[in-house]
Amino acid sequence: MEIYRGRRLWVEKRGFHLPDGREKEAIVVHPGDAVVILPHEGDDILLIRQWRSPIGTYIFEAPAGTMEEGEDPMETAKRELIEETGMAAGSMHALGYIYTTPGFTDERLWLFEATDLAPSREHSPDDDEVIEPVRVTVPQIREMIRTGEIVDAKTICIFYRWICERSDE
Repeated sequence: MEIYRGRRLWVEKRGFHLPDGREKEAIVVHPGDAVVILPHEGDDILLIRQWRSPIGTYIFEAPAGTMEEGEDPMETAKRELIEETGMAAGSMHALGYIYTTPGFTDERLWLFEATDLAPSREHSPDDDEVIEPVRVTVPQIREMIRTGEIVDAKTICIFYRWICERSDE
């Protein structure tokens, strides 16, 4: 049963069966999928500092954004990178996906590494966002995570996934 439908998400109450056969009900939030991008040139990483109204403060994040209906994750990543940083990627590499909070939502975040960065003429930030691009090094981002200066889960996840990919080389 649909409880709420908004511009970006919808909420439903639905029944389900546990693996042991018991029947339960749950509230499930369906925000749609999104992307998160780790743009970098070597060990120089491009993050954003963005105002987040739900928490009433600025936080450091990897660029990210919501997929449009029917949009391919790679296309979303290219679009969002330009919108949020003003940079276009010459190369984009998929790093898989994560579930954000599977206890109450089916949202997936598709992860991308972006390299060969160049300024884009198509830069047009959303009018409801306050964003400042910030360049950091790998040692700086590690310290920012360690000290709690970076508290955004998707940023920590994509950085860790990227570090794991690099260690396989």
